[in-house]
Amino acid sequence: MPLSQPTPRKEAHTRAITIRGFEREDGLYDIEAQLTDTKSYSFTNEDRGEITPGMPLHGMWMRMTVDERLNIVECEAATDYSPYAICPNAAPNFSRLAGLRIRSGFLREANARIGGTIGCTHLRELLQQMATTAFQTVQPARARRNPNSEGHIDGKSTEKPSILNTCLAYGTDSPVVRTRWPQFYTGPADADVAAAEPVS
Repeated sequence: MPLSQPTPRKEAHTRAITIRGFEREDGLYDIEAQLTDTKSYSFTNEDRGEITPGMPLHGMWMRMTVDERLNIVECEAATDYSPYAICPNAAPNFSRLAGLRIRSGFLREANARIGGTIGCTHLRELLQQMATTAFQTVQPARARRNPNSEGHIDGKSTEKPSILNTCLAYGTDSPVVRTRWPQFYTGPADADVAAAEPVS
């Protein structure tokens, strides 16, 4: 276990999310997510009666089809398990995401279409991770076909990668950027790094 040893405890709730990216034969990409919530104890639900340990409280699916520019061509959602009988009625509304592009501001734009009472909190929670999975699926495929695309590892692209400064590793002053995209590196030169290292 990579974390520290926990205080003695018992499991109460498990949320399992699986998201997979697929390259389709027609040149598009499917990003497919499944979310399942279970409890470790039995309880009574007003609409469903008794829910036993391991029985899904939430069981939901979403498939987002995107093109190479991360435009959403189609989106489909389904709710197999929910705490209330009305919940599955929100799933068809996620088709309204078609036409959006996964980019900066995507979640805000998505929320304008499926936010509040026309959507589902748990399906909406999948969108950020699905967007990341779409990027992880599409960018490597583009790079294989076009070595000069921004997703390629050799740093030959003249276009500034949009991933820069989104995390510690992709900060423009990091050694990762110095290796992959040296033309966008803003950290110290090698000589400066050597000068800053303590003498043992």
